[in-house]
Amino acid sequence: MSPEFNPDFGRTAEDYTRHRAGFPPEVVGRLEGAGIRVQDRDVLDVGTGTGSLGRLFALAGARVTGIDPAAPLLEQARELDREAGVTTRYEVATAEDTALADASFDVVSAGQCWHWFDAPRAAAEAWRLLRPGGHVVIAHFDWLPLPGNVVDETERLITAYNPAWTMGGGTGLYPRWLTDLATAGFGGIETFSFDLDVPYTPQAWTGRIRASAGVGASLTPERVEAFSAELEGILGDRFPGDVLRIPHRTWAVVAAKPTEDVRR
Repeated sequence: MSPEFNPDFGRTAEDYTRHRAGFPPEVVGRLEGAGIRVQDRDVLDVGTGTGSLGRLFALAGARVTGIDPAAPLLEQARELDREAGVTTRYEVATAEDTALADASFDVVSAGQCWHWFDAPRAAAEAWRLLRPGGHVVIAHFDWLPLPGNVVDETERLITAYNPAWTMGGGTGLYPRWLTDLATAGFGGIETFSFDLDVPYTPQAWTGRIRASAGVGASLTPERVEAFSAELEGILGDRFPGDVLRIPHRTWAVVAAKPTEDVRR
C-alpha cells in the first residue's frame, strides 16, 4: 500500500454494517470439502471488521474470537451477532500482535484483510496461535470490474476522487498469499473460488462504496458527500433500474500447520 494511503475503517462503521455484503454461507461447505471443519473448533478471525466471516463460523458451531484495531467496527459486530443469535468474543488487537496465548486455536482466518497486514509478521503470529495440525484461512469476497459494467464505472469515479487509491482492476485472485504462507512454513496449500451476483439497490451500492477504503475510510466528509451524489447520478443515467446485480468472486487459500515444526 502507498504510505500516504492509510484508511480508517472506523469512520465507515455505519455504512460498513448496513451495506457491505457478507461472505456467502457456501464458504463453510467449501472449507469442509478442503478438510477444514469449524464446528466445535476454536477459531480466531483476525481483521474481523463487523464479523462477517467469523459470524459464519459461529453460526456453523465454532467458538469464535474476533480481533480488529477499529473498536467502532467491533461494536457493530456485536450488534450483528445479537441479531444473528450468536456470541463472539471480540478484542481490539492487530493480526501481527494479538497478545493471545500460544497454540490456542484450531483455525486462524482472515477475511478481506490480508493486504492490510505486515504479511511475514501476521503469518508468524498465526503459526504461533495455531495448534499443531491447525489451519489458516485467507478469504476474499470481491466485486469484479468488467469493461463498462457498474463496478468499472464506480472504480473510475473512486480514482478520480482519490488518486492514492490503487486497488481497482482486481480479479479477486491473490496468488501472493500462497507465497506468504509457504514462506512461514505452512503446508498443504490449496485454493478455491466461485462467482456469484449480489443484488444491490442503487442506494445500497452507493452506501457500499462509501464504506470502502478509497472513499469513506480516507476522504473528508465533504468529499464523501460529493462523491456519493456523483455516483448516484452515474447510476441513474447509465444503469437505470431498481436493482443492480454486482458480480463478485469468492476466493480462499487454506494451509495447515504441520504436526511437527518443519522450520527447525
